[in-house]
Amino acid sequence: MCRSADVKQAVLARNDDLAHALRADLAGRGVAMVNLLSSPGSGKTELLGLVLARAVERGVPVAALTADLATENDARRLARSGAPVQQVLTDGLCHLEARQLRTRITGLLPEDAAVLFVENVGNLVCPASYDLGETLRIVLMAVTEGEDKPLKYPTAFGSAHLVVATKTDLADAAGFDEDTFRANVHRVNPGVEIVRTCARTGDGVDTVLDRVLAARDTGPAHHPPLAPHPHHHAPGHDDTAMRTEDHDHTHDHAPVRADAGDRHARPHPAPAS
Repeated sequence: MCRSADVKQAVLARNDDLAHALRADLAGRGVAMVNLLSSPGSGKTELLGLVLARAVERGVPVAALTADLATENDARRLARSGAPVQQVLTDGLCHLEARQLRTRITGLLPEDAAVLFVENVGNLVCPASYDLGETLRIVLMAVTEGEDKPLKYPTAFGSAHLVVATKTDLADAAGFDEDTFRANVHRVNPGVEIVRTCARTGDGVDTVLDRVLAARDTGPAHHPPLAPHPHHHAPGHDDTAMRTEDHDHTHDHAPVRADAGDRHARPHPAPAS
């Protein structure tokens, strides 16, 4: 009888292989993929929209995929940036997988694309265990979420190449203790850079874009302890710790159907200027 844990590990191993192939394909085309992870309400979409708009202003060819369980609201918001955007509906799945991206990238990326931003489902648990083939993994957290968030979700924060604090204009009102937050981040991910941002003022937007472009040119500046494995899953290699550390919920995640989400993919052209 096949155990649930065995099925999960088989799914994750298959995902690793597809992620490795996707990473190699994008690297061969000179494209960096950025995987954005956060809780719901972190301000991830608003900040991403500003980063995309800034990239367009600077002449950097970018595109974005945004994932949700339902609605195309985020794709509409991001399309205002002028960058090509496509919505992915996950049919109830709480994370993206590498195979869901392969068919959507063709036709979305500009011919001379430099960066593909992937806004993952708002969730710091399941998405942290799935390598998408990204060049850079960014974990975002609003200052209103509490300084102990990195300790509650060590896999997400421990696998981040860059950590971004959002809504910093609310720090004083929320009583946010930045020193404690930074100490907690570095407890699970020593040495990772933490960038302060504010979508309302635009603070930190250029810094985030600069870090992304630097990663595209030379690779991530930081190597987190729980970074997604960059190679094919080797038989006997035990990376279960990374994959299951935060999976303290009891529901199983069945793999998405092969056609799931494809019929939901919607390109959202930028508004005419």
